[in-house]
Amino acid sequence: MAIKVGTHAPHVTLFDTEKKPVSFPEHGRVTVLAFFPAAFTSVCTKELCTLRDGIADYQKLNATVYGISVDSPFSLAEFKKQQNLPFALLSDHKHQAIGAYDVVYENLANVGLTVAARSVFVVDPHGNVSWAWVSSKPSDEPQYEDVKRAVEAAAAHRH
Repeated sequence: MAIKVGTHAPHVTLFDTEKKPVSFPEHGRVTVLAFFPAAFTSVCTKELCTLRDGIADYQKLNATVYGISVDSPFSLAEFKKQQNLPFALLSDHKHQAIGAYDVVYENLANVGLTVAARSVFVVDPHGNVSWAWVSSKPSDEPQYEDVKRAVEAAAAHRH
């Protein structure tokens, strides 16, 4: 079972597309963790571009958005560049984060790939999961308005 709302979010350090370590969630900020199965696939591209197109709303709320997949930092760098993504993409190539958040999806495309289950977690400024959505199939997308509302609610509880 994925990490539940109300529990403390696991702290994880992954590498971004510039091969720099990034630790999350950030204390004192709302953090959006968007786990996705694979860069360059149609639904993942649509999801991350939708987050990109709404980034101003997240920035107004002082929220940090991370896209997380098991892809290498190299392929994520190219994906980020091609899609003009204004937020960090983090490589979970050792499956640390998908294990910690319990969002492991086995056998993607029936070829034995272990990837992130498509999921979104909103972590409040105190480090607690305040909203979670986890899909049982890679073709599902989150309700993006629900994600924004969850970030607004988490930002309102900053103090």
